[in-house]
Amino acid sequence: MKSSVLVSVLLGTTTLVPAQAFAQSAPAGSVVSPQAGTPLEQRADPQAAQEQQQEQVDVSTPGGNAGGEDIVVLGRNVPNAVRATAEVVNVLSSADIARTGEGDIAGALQRVTGLSVVGNGFVYVRGLGDRYSSSLLNGSPLPSPEPLRRVVPLDIFPTNVIASALVQKSYSVNYPGEFGGGVINLTTKAVPEKSFFQIGGSLGADTVTTSELGYVYDGGKNDWAGFDSGERKVPGFIKQAGKAGTSPSSADLTTMSNAKTTLLQRNNQLPANWSGEASFGTSTDIGSTRLGVIAAGGISNTWRTRDNRQQQTDDIDGGLTNDFRTVLTDNRAVVNGLLGFGAEFGENKIRWTNLYIHDTVKQGRLSEGNTANIGIPSPYDVPAFITQNTSWFERQLIDTQLTGEFKFGNFAFDTRGSYAKTERNSPYERQFTYEYSPTVKDYVNSLAGLQSASVAFSELSEELWSGQASLTWNVPFDRPFALSAGYAYNDTTRDSSRYTFQYAGANNAGLSLAVSQLRPDYLLSDYTVQTNGIYLRNTSSDQGAATYDAALKVHGVYGQLEGEILDGLRATVGVRYETAKESVTASANRGSTRLNNDYFLPAVTVTYNFADDMQARVHFSKTLARPQFRELAPQLYQDFDSDRLFIGNAFLQDSQLYNAEARYEWYFARDQKFSLAGFYKRIENPIEAVAFFPGGDRLQTGFANAPEAKLYGGETEFQKYVNLDGLGGDWLATRRLVLIANYTYTHSAIKADDTLIASPIQSGAQVQTLPANVLFQDGAPLVGQSDHLVNLQLGIEDKSSLSQLTLLFNYASNRVTNRGPVGGGSGLRLPDLIEKPGIRFDVVARQGIEFDGKQIEVKFEGRNLTGTGYREYQSFDNGTQVDINRYKLGRVFTLGASVQF
Repeated sequence: MKSSVLVSVLLGTTTLVPAQAFAQSAPAGSVVSPQAGTPLEQRADPQAAQEQQQEQVDVSTPGGNAGGEDIVVLGRNVPNAVRATAEVVNVLSSADIARTGEGDIAGALQRVTGLSVVGNGFVYVRGLGDRYSSSLLNGSPLPSPEPLRRVVPLDIFPTNVIASALVQKSYSVNYPGEFGGGVINLTTKAVPEKSFFQIGGSLGADTVTTSELGYVYDGGKNDWAGFDSGERKVPGFIKQAGKAGTSPSSADLTTMSNAKTTLLQRNNQLPANWSGEASFGTSTDIGSTRLGVIAAGGISNTWRTRDNRQQQTDDIDGGLTNDFRTVLTDNRAVVNGLLGFGAEFGENKIRWTNLYIHDTVKQGRLSEGNTANIGIPSPYDVPAFITQNTSWFERQLIDTQLTGEFKFGNFAFDTRGSYAKTERNSPYERQFTYEYSPTVKDYVNSLAGLQSASVAFSELSEELWSGQASLTWNVPFDRPFALSAGYAYNDTTRDSSRYTFQYAGANNAGLSLAVSQLRPDYLLSDYTVQTNGIYLRNTSSDQGAATYDAALKVHGVYGQLEGEILDGLRATVGVRYETAKESVTASANRGSTRLNNDYFLPAVTVTYNFADDMQARVHFSKTLARPQFRELAPQLYQDFDSDRLFIGNAFLQDSQLYNAEARYEWYFARDQKFSLAGFYKRIENPIEAVAFFPGGDRLQTGFANAPEAKLYGGETEFQKYVNLDGLGGDWLATRRLVLIANYTYTHSAIKADDTLIASPIQSGAQVQTLPANVLFQDGAPLVGQSDHLVNLQLGIEDKSSLSQLTLLFNYASNRVTNRGPVGGGSGLRLPDLIEKPGIRFDVVARQGIEFDGKQIEVKFEGRNLTGTGYREYQSFDNGTQVDINRYKLGRVFTLGASVQF
């Protein structure tokens, strides 16, 4: 930095922003070039110079304004992040992330204005679903290990490897064209300022899970770390039979894993949660070049039990077809590692970043309930059915990136390339259903009728190659003026298979009553299999496509002009051209996708710095959202978290978005601000999740394009610090109150008329259509959109040392998780499925301690202190409510410590 007011900012792949810039909107301010002199610098005072000496943090973005122009801002309270971009951004620095106390980046982002986290770490921007958000790592795209999603679930990114998280809500053409609610760009830690070594760990307890009842199974000796030790190795004959559509023999069955992946056991004392992490960094100067290395690693093991009420109906009045109590126990193990190398010479920087994340969920579940005559007293006074499941979901991400940022006089050149691979393996997804027999007064499984046993094997592999380059010319005019252009290339490929098999007796006959009483591992023992002729019947073709291949190749070029029109008035105008080919090819003639589209995507942002520390901006743009692979692939997939079946629709189309926004920002003191914004979006062909009954009463979820949707809303944010030194006393002399609040209101409405759209139920290569108003209710909100989002942080912290106590409140109003099913017994559209997130209250305390010359940080967390549970339901006109999923969520208490050497 040259001075506090005349700030040299590299507006390219690496931008420096203040560590206290929590959820900062980023206006641009008035700028002058060095050639034009520094008239605005004369308005500053010495205090401004002192205030601008703030901790810096990397924000690595694609292309950007890589000009490195010298920027002068009228208001001395406007943060560095504001100087760095003309767009609407929110920045979480490492200091902001630490204040939230979250262990993963998804939880920390939940505190940002307009953001909410749905399910396992999927971040929604302004209430829009994950398909309208994209995730980048150091400016490069990432593939997803989740078969139901396009974006990476951000809860797999531990905060100890993240230097900053940037959320950009208004589109700029240096970003990919798939931009709906916003883009989330994570920047990993790079060259350290000084050498360090840090280790830490934590222990935690969940009031619903820890030392309580759960259901587990043996598995293997390395399950605690999330790695299979060979017990789940898939036999070759399974893959061969799956591909060929044949059925393995009884002899083949005896070579499969049995008891260790089959026998569900009761555990009345589930363990506590724990984690450990270590990080290291150092740098050295060799001549005029600075070299650095940073490494970080961590491991965590957590438990979660859900005692879930699950109901289902296909009746217009809410009469139940299924009513079950299900207890699920998830044991999640995450291992992560980061290794980065960096070199800085002059104003140039090269960095090589490598990331590894291995995330596994080992799940046991036991259900009991009824599927018929619900509400009629049972003569046996016990549930009619018991179903048990054992599952292992293993996902892995490997990512390597090489980035270079170079400046030559008035030119700046930015280039980056990356390779990423994700894998998701789920072997031995076992399910057994036993039915109560009044004859033996016990539960039996004859492998016939409603009594069944099945096993599934699924694998997914995705690779992504990407490359980008941009060039910026700072034109030597009297006013700051920059021209930039860039090119980006992405090539994504995916292979997925899911082979399902049903256990059956000889000649598909049921087993004898005596054999039917055996517990699952004995039922499938070598002796039982051989003496009863049990074999595996291949049902993969009944579950949609057994395999599919998918590919997406995108070429993009852009041009952008940015400059100061008048004093305090700045404009950014650009256009991006993208051409993309997306394909999904499925087995068994299930239909295929061939999308070949190109778009011109313009964006305009105008910022007016009309007063010291105040400014207004307006923004207009066009963007798009392509269908995700999983939404296109006609392969049946069971989500064990929601206990629903999903299948794709090969005939979906791209969505196009038209965006507008206006914003006012007032930075009334350093790191303190007030902002007010309004936004509007019109979406052509939005993709919605639609429930349906594909024959029978088992609920499934598919996808369909609605004709159109409109969304509008507003958001406001307030951040204030209050010094307490005036209250007297040594303890208060260095402390201040922290007040951070934000609120987002969003309203959306789907247009549903008699326009013909592709049905979510497809059975062949020819598209089947139906009127949109059969699937959608006109005026209904978009899936995943909450009308109200509220975040509030109240804290007290020490300005001179590490000592913080923060109270965090979060509220999200009800939102649709699924369009109501059509079909079933009534043949009419049923009410939408609604999720009730409710209110959460968390407490985070951090205290620094010096002991024996070492810096120690102690952290205490109390999560969900309100005890807010989870509920997903349908509400009918007659007052009936059907609980799709309803369970308690525990209060979670964690105590951790770290020491730095």
